[in-house]
Amino acid sequence: MLKVGVFGVGHLGKFHLNNWKEIEGVKLVGFYDPDNETARMVTEQYGLKRFSDEKKLMDACDIVDVIAPTTYHFDLCMQAVRKGKHVFVEKPLAHTIQEGRDLVNMVREANVKMQVGHVERFNPAYLAIRDMSLNPMFIEVHRLAQFNPRGTEVSVILDLMIHDIDIILSLVKSDVKHISASGVAVMTDTPDIANVRIEFNNGCVANLTSSRISMKKMRKIRLFQKDAYIGIDFLEKKTEIIKLKGADDRNVFSFDIETPNGKKTIAIANPAVQPLNAIKLELEAFVDSIVSNKPTVVSEIDGFLAMEVAHQILDKINNTSILV
Repeated sequence: MLKVGVFGVGHLGKFHLNNWKEIEGVKLVGFYDPDNETARMVTEQYGLKRFSDEKKLMDACDIVDVIAPTTYHFDLCMQAVRKGKHVFVEKPLAHTIQEGRDLVNMVREANVKMQVGHVERFNPAYLAIRDMSLNPMFIEVHRLAQFNPRGTEVSVILDLMIHDIDIILSLVKSDVKHISASGVAVMTDTPDIANVRIEFNNGCVANLTSSRISMKKMRKIRLFQKDAYIGIDFLEKKTEIIKLKGADDRNVFSFDIETPNGKKTIAIANPAVQPLNAIKLELEAFVDSIVSNKPTVVSEIDGFLAMEVAHQILDKINNTSILV
């Protein structure tokens, strides 16, 4: 039985508590949160022990689940790794590039498991195409959210766009060649809306727009590759595939079109999207990686690479602002 300690039981932390309670092979031993009112509510609602000393909670568990604000990630993760604990940490991995690099090195030296909470990897709409051969050459992304003070200690790049950066880096098997970016701070001191163009060495181009001051919510990614278009709606949990019809595409809607190269048959499919709990899936995957001693689905290296690109984007935005 793996013992779990949760660090940070705010909005997202409570989701983690609820899911840890349903996962086999683990036991919640307690939580740490410096906010007395939040701690009181959690103690009453979950009947869970509150630890006033984070070190004592770490000593009492095998898994440290870090859902505290980003500025606390490095210190909590560092302490846990040095104690030989496995760590699940919410995205982004750390607050600065150096902190992220140090954590990657510490995890490797300590030989423990670390998983970064890029939960969109476990979104059922994304999982619906995991068996499909993907080689996108153009990617269009929109992630829009209504303003919420929670999470504004970091920019929209590290708060929202980093989800899509991680997805793109997992899909495009090529190094980043060039980044162009612009962003504006509207409600906070850091960019609240940003548009980014990432060019890869293999010729793929990704355009990303993220905003946390939108009137409506949207979380969509569109992938274009040779002979196929794939649309993923992370918010509505829907996936659409439009491609040239193949021998295996028997149970899909199709129609013919005339092209300069003759008649082509287009197939449209909506893969079945299972009603899955993404947070529970990512926590279960982390437990499985520990029990089975296999790599985590979203490793500390994945988390660092997404963070590295995010900070390159922020540098581009800051430099553009200075020039203006």
